[in-house]
Amino acid sequence: MNNLTIYDCSIIEIEKHQHEKGNISVIENRKSIPFDVKRVFYLYDIPGGEDRGAHAHKECHQFMVAVSGAFDIVLDDGKSKRIVTLNRPYFGLHIPPGIWAGEIGFSSGAVCLVLTSHPYDEGDYIRDYNQFFSYKKGK
Repeated sequence: MNNLTIYDCSIIEIEKHQHEKGNISVIENRKSIPFDVKRVFYLYDIPGGEDRGAHAHKECHQFMVAVSGAFDIVLDDGKSKRIVTLNRPYFGLHIPPGIWAGEIGFSSGAVCLVLTSHPYDEGDYIRDYNQFFSYKKGK
């Protein structure tokens, strides 16, 4: 998975059902997103302008949604960087393994929903950028 690039990350439109009493969006395993969800968590009460994340995974896929507010995600494959803005609850970003990602610039009151393909496993994380860079080079 260390040969994936930032261009393998994709914005996915989430199915949205509009109703006069409010909307509902649906995410289904291997239909809406390209993996089966094994873990769900969300980030909230992040002070405006604060950053989170800044790590990569060896095996785990992530799908992030700004269910409220907005934030940017800095994607890095060791060669190129790209910034994606999430600010609508019916669009999410699929981040495959082997991509360094950091969430930045949270608006006040933002909520980031994260769906993952694997349960939490500290051994799957690469938290040091120099180690990530070596991992991408196959060392």
